[in-house]
Amino acid sequence: MAKVKTTFFCQNCGSQYAKWQGQCNSCKQWNTIAEEVLQKPEKSDWKSLNSRAKSTSKPLKIIEIDVSEEARLNTLDSEFNRVLGGGIVPGSLTLLGGEPGIGKSTLLLQVSLKLPYKTLYVSGEESQKQIKMRAERINPNNNSCYILTETKTQNIFKQIESLEPEIVIVDSIQTLHSDYIESSSGSISQIKECTTELIKFAKETAIPVILIGHITKDGNIAGPKILEHMVDTVLQFEGDRNHVFRVLRANKNRFGSTNELGIYEMQGSGLREVSNPSEILITKKDEELSGNAIAATLEGMRPLMVEVQALVSTAVYGTPQRSATGFNAKRLNMLLAVLEKRAGFKLGAKDVFLNITGGITVDDPAIDLAVIAAILSSNEDESLPSEFCFAAEIGLSGEIRPVQRVEQRILEAEKLGFSTIFVSKYNKISLKNSGIKVQLISKIEDLIEFLV
Repeated sequence: MAKVKTTFFCQNCGSQYAKWQGQCNSCKQWNTIAEEVLQKPEKSDWKSLNSRAKSTSKPLKIIEIDVSEEARLNTLDSEFNRVLGGGIVPGSLTLLGGEPGIGKSTLLLQVSLKLPYKTLYVSGEESQKQIKMRAERINPNNNSCYILTETKTQNIFKQIESLEPEIVIVDSIQTLHSDYIESSSGSISQIKECTTELIKFAKETAIPVILIGHITKDGNIAGPKILEHMVDTVLQFEGDRNHVFRVLRANKNRFGSTNELGIYEMQGSGLREVSNPSEILITKKDEELSGNAIAATLEGMRPLMVEVQALVSTAVYGTPQRSATGFNAKRLNMLLAVLEKRAGFKLGAKDVFLNITGGITVDDPAIDLAVIAAILSSNEDESLPSEFCFAAEIGLSGEIRPVQRVEQRILEAEKLGFSTIFVSKYNKISLKNSGIKVQLISKIEDLIEFLV
């Protein structure tokens, strides 16, 4: 009988150790190192299960490599295509992470039902009948999607060999296990081995693989950090379960930009693509209210108009509160300090609450001017004209700083019917015959003259 091999893995970062110790040297976490059984047979190659494997042992000059056939696969989902950079790259491995119940499985099932290619959807978490019930709400007439409920990678490769799909989707990587590793599913060694086998399969057959990954309570994808380094693309599916909107972001993308963003609306029939999120993120009001300002921001290459809400009130308790939802609280404190120092507004004894509507989080500094405008509006209890919007960064000395791609923001504001947009006078603007008035300002006092 072969000797059982064991090793020690950190369950937080995946570092490997020869013996147990209390603290991990890599991530500095305590009591995260656990022993796992590690027994690899000599032959651990999936090639024996797939006759279509290609040999790439011969080195080629880079100018001799033919990429003419590597056209991206269109998913027929414009938001998903946008985040991936134009579609799925053949032979790529994509990892999708997100909180439980946010809609990861629904998103990929919906994509697989839309795809005009033969797709194998492998589920280790749901039965075929459960998946069928969800598919009935989304697209019940699809005849190119195959459902497989299996967790052993060797059996999955056998089904792939007989079915010959063009795309493989796995839900989820934490449920898979390989015969070549004796530890339980979801352990560090199982995740690494199963991902390695899938990468080898994808690269040698040019069949793209999409994986769903669980996340930890800290919001990171569960498993070793090396998992994110191994795959080609890491997508994050975000949102608040109390809101209907979901945001798809690319944290890593070897084949496109990581600044792109896709927005969906959760409905009973699945996820609806939101092609113009600005109209949804701005609240329709019958009357103008104080403390509201519209900011022109960018998410990737996409301009968005978001509504900033502020509430300034007298502090009931001794220490005034500073609270921000969807905005950096430290940046809010900085902007309040600039208002007090440069503009003379005494906000030190007042509570200030800030909210970005729609349940989204914005880290674009171009919304600084809208934040200042909303705070001033609430402090004076005077509403801002609904046709005003803002796009500029605030400096510590009170100057209005320019922002990138300001012309895209102006065009988006014009498209949505705004009459005036406030931007920095230091922005270089070459737009001609624009239907929106561009108000150039250089310091925060200029804004106060217009608003107060």
